Amino acid sequence: MNSTLRDNLFALSAKDEKLFSRLAGIKPSNRYAFQESRSGEIVPAFLQNGEAQPLHSMVDPKREAQRLIETMPQDTGFLIFLGLGGGFVPQTALEQTDARIIVIEYCLDNIVELFSSVNYAKLLLNDRLTLLVDPTGEEIKNFILEHYLPALRGGIKVIPLRTRIEQDREKFEEATLFIQEAIENVSGDYSVQAHFGMRMFSNIIRNVNAAAQNSENFFAEKKSRPIRETAIVAAGPSLDLQLPSIAELKAKGTFLISSDTALPVLLHNSIEPDAVVSIDCQHISYYHFVGCNLRNIPLVLDIASPPLLSSFASPVFFSGGHPLARYICAHWKPFTQLDTSGGNVTYACLSLAEIIGADHITLFGADFSYIRSQTYSRGTYIYPYFYKKQNRFSPAESQFSTFLYRSPFLPPENEKIKNYYETSSLRFYRKKLEEKVSMMTASVSCAQGEGAPINLKKSQTQIPPCDIFSEKASVSGAVFLEQYRNNIAALPAAKRAGGYMENLNENERQVFITLLPYAAALKKRNMELKREDLIEETKRRSVEEIERTLTTPVTA
Repeated sequence: MNSTLRDNLFALSAKDEKLFSRLAGIKPSNRYAFQESRSGEIVPAFLQNGEAQPLHSMVDPKREAQRLIETMPQDTGFLIFLGLGGGFVPQTALEQTDARIIVIEYCLDNIVELFSSVNYAKLLLNDRLTLLVDPTGEEIKNFILEHYLPALRGGIKVIPLRTRIEQDREKFEEATLFIQEAIENVSGDYSVQAHFGMRMFSNIIRNVNAAAQNSENFFAEKKSRPIRETAIVAAGPSLDLQLPSIAELKAKGTFLISSDTALPVLLHNSIEPDAVVSIDCQHISYYHFVGCNLRNIPLVLDIASPPLLSSFASPVFFSGGHPLARYICAHWKPFTQLDTSGGNVTYACLSLAEIIGADHITLFGADFSYIRSQTYSRGTYIYPYFYKKQNRFSPAESQFSTFLYRSPFLPPENEKIKNYYETSSLRFYRKKLEEKVSMMTASVSCAQGEGAPINLKKSQTQIPPCDIFSEKASVSGAVFLEQYRNNIAALPAAKRAGGYMENLNENERQVFITLLPYAAALKKRNMELKREDLIEETKRRSVEEIERTLTTPVTA
């Protein structure tokens, strides 16, 4: 082992023992030649058909790297390099930006050969850089989902090393597909956080006291006596025609789960559901329940729901996907977790049916489309809401039309079926529901309707539902909020935002992650905030929000 390889492996072992172990004992590939540029740097050149193809400029590779980094937008804080090469561009990025960096490479023996001739020790020791060698697509995707934080990192950019990519085109093309999928997922989550991050944080901490009394007997009872036949009622226009079938199933003892939007339609038609699910953090959710007598109907609420909804019934709280909800489950009181990643309440209802042990699930009103210019079933909140708001300058018909056309319609997937219209959001919801159904063990069917057809095919991969929890809180809600507030206040000051997360210990990192949706919303409202200021402002405002909750408890 030469000294250059030894230095590189020693630097790698200090940060990535797993990769170090994989490289130990691997022989070099002999696929590279190493040439000296005019400026004196060692440049790897890939050998192909007896010819050496340099991966960088043979004049001045460092200057080439600097020019590339200078062309990036200033807010780019997450860089993905396809190919390591001589490491000139990643090293320049680390020196001139505070970006988080991933380098993706393939073939362990190629890495050993590079390590044997080029000194990467400085690069490998930097905490902001991660080298992924021979990663699967899922490993790439999961790494990005875990580490790319748009509120702090800003933009994301993929930088391919063209000459290197040509040698393993299929592998790098596959990596690019998973990178794009991860970016789309992060962008969707970030958009929600930017719009609702402050509201979700406020709702959760204001729900803590009510949640402390929540015994979750609902979930515990269903676990002991699983519900086999279940119907889920969404609020699409087809529901109007399906109500007799739903009433018939209810009479036969089928367990009926209603979305909050469909609840008034069912009750006004003398059909009482066995559970109602609500996940929306916005106060407009209130209108779903106005005039509805829930009596003993369990109201299954995401803990990020508006606290006002608790006044309609004794809520059964669950944990959705918000990081603060997960923190609460880990450090205060475990809640049953429902999958809300589909972004709509019908998807959450499906998760509830799955978790209570349903063998067969029938979907009603799940149109995920607009039918004959109708957005929702008759009797949903939108009708009295618009009738109440109308005036002679803005009649109800005009408001219905504005609501219908607020998003552009997509071209139909099937030209033969043209009686419904889809938007990008509705199609996304349908695709996510199809994806979930494909991995469920329960069988799922759709009642005949007029909306977009739902593909209910099963995949070979089946994922079991999450566990049910019914544990008591470790301390009172007030004590937990005080502890949480103190933990936020004790977070280190943000001196350099780019490396802030890397400098936190495990407990501090868990606390800070709960604030990221709040930071995203704050950033959206003030795009001029620098990263350090954004972190400090997020900490300050969240502490103030908790203190207001502690001193002025919500009574309704």
